Amino acid sequence: MKRFFRWLKAIFNRGMDKLEDPEVMLDQARRDMSEALVSNREKAVQAITQRNRLQTLFNEHSKKGEQLEQQAVMALQQGKRDLARNFVREKANNDAVLGQLKVSLDNANQAVEAVKVAIKRQEEEVRKKAAEALAMKAQWKQAQIQNSISKALEGLTFENQFEGFGAAKERIEEAQAEVNARNEMMQNSLQGKIMDMEDQAMDLQAEAELQKLEERLGMRTAPAVEDTLEQSISIGGAVDAPEPSEIDRQLEELEKRSGGSSA
Repeated sequence: MKRFFRWLKAIFNRGMDKLEDPEVMLDQARRDMSEALVSNREKAVQAITQRNRLQTLFNEHSKKGEQLEQQAVMALQQGKRDLARNFVREKANNDAVLGQLKVSLDNANQAVEAVKVAIKRQEEEVRKKAAEALAMKAQWKQAQIQNSISKALEGLTFENQFEGFGAAKERIEEAQAEVNARNEMMQNSLQGKIMDMEDQAMDLQAEAELQKLEERLGMRTAPAVEDTLEQSISIGGAVDAPEPSEIDRQLEELEKRSGGSSA
């Protein structure tokens, strides 16, 4: 039962909203003005009709007064004084009625002229209000369209949609920076290894030059086999290690030379 009453209430509210629609209200107001104008025109027609009837009566009594006057003159000419007196008396009554008709006719003419002016003003007002109604309808349509646009734009969320791009860009930049850092570290490591190899080569060359200088000065007669062996091993076995017997022989000769030089 409650649902039924709620349904009736919803139907009633929908009908009231429709009735309170500005477009419907403007149409109704324009119809009311048109109906009022038609009604006033009909009343003006009735007033003019009554004025015309008064005018007809006034004309008839005017003509009757003229006829009575002519009849009274003819009666006097014929020596019928009593008859002439009756015509004059009837003309006096007719003139009294004519005077009343004159007053009523003047009032009717004034009323009719006022009604005509009022009808004309009302027609102008109706045309003006009709134009205003059309303009107000256009404004109402424009307001509805703007309201629809505003409601549609309320759901737009450009910032939230672009946040994912910003986060992805930040992650990509971070990863790129990490890659650049690793490449830089790797490059530094390779350069360090190359520099170490260059240092080792320079040490070997300096050691060789030093041995030659010692030989020229007589401070050293032959290159040290152990140093040569260690250097060969340090550079990756570029020189094959001599057999143990050859090493012993070289050591014996070195001992003899050392002993001879000391003697």
